[in-house]
Amino acid sequence: MRLKREFFERKTLKVAKDLLGKFIVRKYKNKLLIGRIVETEAYIGPFDKASHAYSKKEQPLKEKLKIIEESWERIKHHIENKDLFIKKILNPPKLNSTSHWLENYPYNNKVTSRNLAEYLKGGHIYIYLVYGNYYQLNITTYKEGYPECVLIRSLEPIFNLKNPKGPGKLCQELHLDSSFWGEDLIKSKRIWLEDKIKINGFNFSTPKFKIIKAKRIGIDYAEEYKDKLWRFYIKNNKWVSKK
Repeated sequence: MRLKREFFERKTLKVAKDLLGKFIVRKYKNKLLIGRIVETEAYIGPFDKASHAYSKKEQPLKEKLKIIEESWERIKHHIENKDLFIKKILNPPKLNSTSHWLENYPYNNKVTSRNLAEYLKGGHIYIYLVYGNYYQLNITTYKEGYPECVLIRSLEPIFNLKNPKGPGKLCQELHLDSSFWGEDLIKSKRIWLEDKIKINGFNFSTPKFKIIKAKRIGIDYAEEYKDKLWRFYIKNNKWVSKK
């Protein structure tokens, strides 16, 4: 069964752990490519110094608004209320009874044409090119206007995949590119996530497993946030990129 919006709109650390064992299904050239998620990393808003939404300096409101307007055609069909969406980005919400954000949430959150997809409600794709060589697949989490996401670091091949180990190879094998930026996993006909799947009459599910918490990879610049145990993987799974 395809995962619904409610699954992704929860707290990011919870989603990052619960994504383990779920199946990514990609429809490509009339065939299915399927992998089991075995490793993830959480990125939680502008106070996370490893997040693309973090900025040391305050970004002018006019610059943020200009970026939103210039990128509006790319995201408008994902937004229910444009004015409310812009308001949340320009005036980030403070902590309330339902939020898990910090009281000292910085108002200098960064907005770029690349990271704007992070501000979409949970269940959208945030994908970007790294060093001009390979893409990284992220899934947005929590509510609209909160730039949070989970990086899918590695898959276990289930059907029509060879070696989706690591974020770059994962995207290569699934044939993912910039055209997936902002893709809605709840509505998409070319990529989605499932809890259990059936292939050629065989049912696939994920047995119980232990989750290992570890430091995220390649974020030495993130100061104290480089030590956060916000990477999660399935214990003893050989397809994990780094143990």
